[in-house]
Amino acid sequence: MAYKFNFDLTRLPRTFFEELAKVADNKKIHKKAARLTRNLAKKFKVAEITGIPVNDGLIIIEDLLDVYIHNIVAKNEFKKTKKRALFLPHCSRKYMDNRCKAKFDPALSSYFCAHCSRDCPVNKATTYAKKKNYDVYVVPGGSCIKKILSKKRYEGVVGVACCEEAKLGLDLLSAYKIKGIAVPLIKNGCANTKFDMNMLKRSL
Repeated sequence: MAYKFNFDLTRLPRTFFEELAKVADNKKIHKKAARLTRNLAKKFKVAEITGIPVNDGLIIIEDLLDVYIHNIVAKNEFKKTKKRALFLPHCSRKYMDNRCKAKFDPALSSYFCAHCSRDCPVNKATTYAKKKNYDVYVVPGGSCIKKILSKKRYEGVVGVACCEEAKLGLDLLSAYKIKGIAVPLIKNGCANTKFDMNMLKRSL
């Protein structure tokens, strides 16, 4: 968990993220970013709905905008890639104890989903991604990704993470000359984190 505060955007309307995508597609976004983020936070009552202090809420929205902008710019090049991987955060597993049957591989510092819980977000994402011919890694932290990328060769990577971690991950992928797409968490924390499954499917 990179942020020093917790957030839960799951109660925000889906149109909030649609508005972010529209805003991010505006070519003059960087000139208007500060005003736009404040307007969006006010329009969707982010502070009231989430209980997040205004300044923290603005940090999240600005980071979300950065991720959406990156994804829009990177989309066409990403589509050209062939060998791909999906990185999921282990904190999105339904269970964080021995009820989760995922196997951990210390050589790659990654869990591998055992499909033990039908309603587990990691199981759903893994199942869908494998049908799309992705290699799937369930990682305890962003530092594990570098270890995997040093041993495996991928052209494209989709990563699920909080926006701050996602931005660091995208920088790492750029250094490896790998095309990357980020799917931001909409609820962070050390367990039971959440991401938008529909957005993930569209990204894959």
